[in-house]
Amino acid sequence: MQEGQLLMTQAERDRLVTLRKAKKKVITKAQAAEELKLSLRQVKRLVAALKKKGDKAVVHGLRGLQSNNRMDGAQKSQALTLLKSELYRGFGPTMAAECLAKQHGIVVSRETARQWMMEEKLWRGRARGNEPAHVWRERRSRFGELVQWDTSDHEWLEGRGPRFYLIAMIDDATSRAIAQFVTHDSTETNMGVLEQWLGRYGRMLACYTDKAAMFQTAIQPRRQTEREGKDREPMPDTQIGRALKELNIVWIAAHSPQAKGRVERFFGTAQDRLVKGIRLAGIKTLEEANVYLKEEYLPWWERHCTVRAASSDDAHRSLERHHDLAAILCHVETRTVKNGYVIEYAGKLYRIERADVRAGLRGATVRVEERRDGVIAVRFRDQYLRVLECQRPEPAGEQSKPQRPARERKGPDAGGKSRWMKDFHLKGGGPSLKEAIAMSNATS
Repeated sequence: MQEGQLLMTQAERDRLVTLRKAKKKVITKAQAAEELKLSLRQVKRLVAALKKKGDKAVVHGLRGLQSNNRMDGAQKSQALTLLKSELYRGFGPTMAAECLAKQHGIVVSRETARQWMMEEKLWRGRARGNEPAHVWRERRSRFGELVQWDTSDHEWLEGRGPRFYLIAMIDDATSRAIAQFVTHDSTETNMGVLEQWLGRYGRMLACYTDKAAMFQTAIQPRRQTEREGKDREPMPDTQIGRALKELNIVWIAAHSPQAKGRVERFFGTAQDRLVKGIRLAGIKTLEEANVYLKEEYLPWWERHCTVRAASSDDAHRSLERHHDLAAILCHVETRTVKNGYVIEYAGKLYRIERADVRAGLRGATVRVEERRDGVIAVRFRDQYLRVLECQRPEPAGEQSKPQRPARERKGPDAGGKSRWMKDFHLKGGGPSLKEAIAMSNATS
């Protein structure tokens, strides 16, 4: 059976590459066991199975089958209900497993109880003791096993031009290096340097970096969470962390600058020799500095500062057909398709073309890739969708209500002089007003 016909994970494909090397005696079985983190006996068994059954020897024979020792779901639910009760508050995994078996007839191993309790935040593992700091270690034995990666902020032009950064990747076994001057120490520029390494050598086994925000997302727990003794929330992957996982590259965090001494010493040498070489060349721009770096300094470093690895085998793995670096080494987010087959990204609306509309797309989650060249690509499951940027619809204006004519208020003289006292003296049987006045004057 051919490799392409097998449904294998990326880890199994990488294991198959190592086993093939052991089968062809490019590396020893002991080296294969060290790389695969398996025992020598297990590697011998896998190589023998590879000769007999072919590539499917790396695929577990029980894949897709239910375990014979699988716990009943109701039994697990009952056990967790008991462990969450006040009676079992503060129990450790060992005592919890013993009491579940003795008191309730639920027989589970200590490790199973520990996993269940950690899933439900009922137990947290104890931190290991501190190891001695700055312990000298030997180089890795093969080129590509571990690559150290860091950035140096230095006055490379000594004030003659703009300030920029030097991003470098250096192999731990041989000290081979790739470096580039950039204007900003960002995720995008670091991905560009990683792409250079992948294009030249292939996929390394592991990367060793500091705990910068582009490699690790740090979430500060709330004080109330700390008081209650709860675990910290799981940290989401950064864009570089996601890309490394898609390439099946292990990321290792350094806890101190001394831990990544290989790349720190590279920067120490560069801040001496490279700065002086740039000064002698009269370089004043970023472009000129990168030309000198690639044509003069890095070849000198290759000739004088690199060493031969203990093993002649190259641990790098080749890029496969599904490793689209433009799609992996970019900014990736997820979006939900709206009713009109429209997605919103970075304040803009993108409409999916009618020809790419398919069942299950509306309301589904799609992967939006903002490539480093500015192209926006949208992927639904395993296929890319063509999108077109569209204008945001104008908000509907309020309908103007018909205005009533203004009501005129009448003034005191509106309509002429009031006539309510006209002929008032003629009304009734008494004297007239004129007569009343005369009578009043006469009596006075």
